[in-house]
Amino acid sequence: MADPNVLNPHPPEFDRFLHASVGEDRNGYAVTVLSTLARLGLDPWKETAELVTLGRDAARVRLGTLLARFRDVPALASDHGRIARDLSELLPEGRASSSLKRAASTGAHGRPGASGAIWAVLAIIFVLFQMFMVGGSGSRE
Repeated sequence: MADPNVLNPHPPEFDRFLHASVGEDRNGYAVTVLSTLARLGLDPWKETAELVTLGRDAARVRLGTLLARFRDVPALASDHGRIARDLSELLPEGRASSSLKRAASTGAHGRPGASGAIWAVLAIIFVLFQMFMVGGSGSRE
């Protein structure tokens, strides 16, 4: 039977946390944790997995540090500590299911070679295509 997580490989336990609002940006749009982490240049699922493994108190401190760096939501400048505390309550418990453990280990170590293999196959296809095009346009006079 096919893996049910093929289309959505991210643990559903992260959804409540990642889709929670951190406040409104200067244009009045709600900004989520997922968007905040992405705008900070972090992988939201990897960061969430790491926060879960830290435990609630350490996660709150780490989240507060991240939110303090985020400048798109004006309210975070003065209230990032409270918001970090509230958001850390939405994290799944550290004594996690196997999907959370898998996400944490995948987040920390990645899947070695998975994206590299895809790029290698694409490079080979590109080289073969170029060889075909150059070889095919030989001396036809």
